[in-house]
Amino acid sequence: MSKISNVNIEKQYPLPTPQEIQEELPVTFVEEDTIYRFRKEIESIILRKDKRILVIAGPCSVDSIPAALEYASAMKKLQARVSSKILLVMRAYFEKPRTTVGWKGLLYDPDLNQSFNIEKGMRLARKLLLDLARMELPAATEFLDPIMPQYIADLISWAAIGARTVESQTHRQLASGLSMPVGFKNATDGSIHVAVDAIRTARTKHSFLGVIDDGRTGVFRTKGNCCCHVVLRGGQHLPNYGSENVAYTVELMRKLNLVPSVMVDCSHANSLRDPLLQPKILEDVISQIAHGQTALCGAMLESYIKTGRQDIVSTGKIIPGISLTDPCLGWAETENAILAAYEKLP
Repeated sequence: MSKISNVNIEKQYPLPTPQEIQEELPVTFVEEDTIYRFRKEIESIILRKDKRILVIAGPCSVDSIPAALEYASAMKKLQARVSSKILLVMRAYFEKPRTTVGWKGLLYDPDLNQSFNIEKGMRLARKLLLDLARMELPAATEFLDPIMPQYIADLISWAAIGARTVESQTHRQLASGLSMPVGFKNATDGSIHVAVDAIRTARTKHSFLGVIDDGRTGVFRTKGNCCCHVVLRGGQHLPNYGSENVAYTVELMRKLNLVPSVMVDCSHANSLRDPLLQPKILEDVISQIAHGQTALCGAMLESYIKTGRQDIVSTGKIIPGISLTDPCLGWAETENAILAAYEKLP
C-alpha cells in the first residue's frame, strides 16, 4: 500500500459508463421530441418571447419513486387547467448539497440506509425522468456533481446551479455546455452580482475536463449557453423577492447587456423555510407581473404530497410524500396557489 496515494480512500470501484446506462434505459424518438419541445418553450418564456410564466414545483429532493409519480400525476392534471398562462415543470432533484452532513439525495443513497448504492440511484433517477417524459411533463433538476449530467442531462428540460455552487468555476463551465436553459441562484449571502457574473461566464466558450460517454476522461469544448437567468432565493435569512429586488436585478442585467429574466424561489430564505409562506410569495410575484414587471419569468415552489418534513426514523423507513430535506408545501395548498396565480395573471 502506498504511503502517498489514496491514503484516505477506503474503497473504489468502477461505475457503468454513461453510454451503458443510456443504452440500458434509452430515450425514444418520441420522448426526445417531447423534451426538445419543452426546452424550446422554456427558453421562449425565459427570454420573454412567450408571455406565459414557469412554475417549477416539486419535492425539495426526490426520496420515493412512487410518491414522485403520484405527485407528477397530480401536476399533469393541473397543467391541463393552467396551460394557457403557466407552464408547470416538475422538480426532480436527486442531489442535495449539505451544509455539514445528512442525506445527500436519491443518487447517492437510494435505500436511505447509508449503503450509498450510487449505481442503483443513477438507474432510479433515469427511469423516473423517462416516466416523466412519457407523461409529457418537463423535468427540472439541480446539477451538483459535474460527472452526473452525462447520465441524466438528456432528460432534463431546465437546470439549476445552486446558491452554494454559483461561484464555482466548475459549475459555470458545466452550465456553458448544458443543452437546456439554466437558472443561477443568488449566493447564500444574498449576493445577486454573483449570479449575474455566473451567467456572463456561462455564456462564453470553455474547455474543461470531464467524463465522456464511453467512460474515459476527456476534454469538453463548449459553445456557451445563451439561455440563462437569475433565480432570487433570498440570503442570510432575508427575502429578496420584492419589487425593488427584482428591479435591481433587471437593471444590473441590462447594464451588462444581458436579457433581463428573473425567477423567484418562493422557498429557502425568501420564506424563512416556512412552507406555508410560499403561496403569499407567489401571490406577490404575480402581482408584480400584473403591474407590468415583464422580466419576471416565473417562480419555484418546494412542494410535495403532504406539508412539512421528516427524519429517517429507522434505517430506510420514511412516510412517502413528506420531504426528507427542506419542509415542503402540501399538494392541496400548492394546487390552490397555482390556480389563484392563474386567475390573477393578465
